[in-house]
Amino acid sequence: MSENPFHEVIEKQYYSIAEVAEMFSESPTVLRFWEKEFTELRPRKGSHGNRMYSHKDIEYVKIIHYLVRQKKYTLSGARDKLATGILEINRTLLLREKLEKIRGSLLEIRNKL
Repeated sequence: MSENPFHEVIEKQYYSIAEVAEMFSESPTVLRFWEKEFTELRPRKGSHGNRMYSHKDIEYVKIIHYLVRQKKYTLSGARDKLATGILEINRTLLLREKLEKIRGSLLEIRNKL
């Protein structure tokens, strides 16, 4: 059975706080706290006050999550790192994601052998 070429996944322009919290295995409370701690993270708010995270906001959450949860920075240390080295952090994250994909592919190949 062939795939329908007209059926494409449409990415959303904005994501709810619950969706973003699930992406990073965090609670919405943590994301709201990070908003207060990091001036770069400013999701829009809808007419009812619900947060709407753009792709840019999600990138900031990804960076903050990486620094705080994986690299074990304090919040002030993560703020300082964000202020001085966002390009370096982005490069590191992209490289890490690519390497994880390659590792997954290699493990898949090994399991098939």
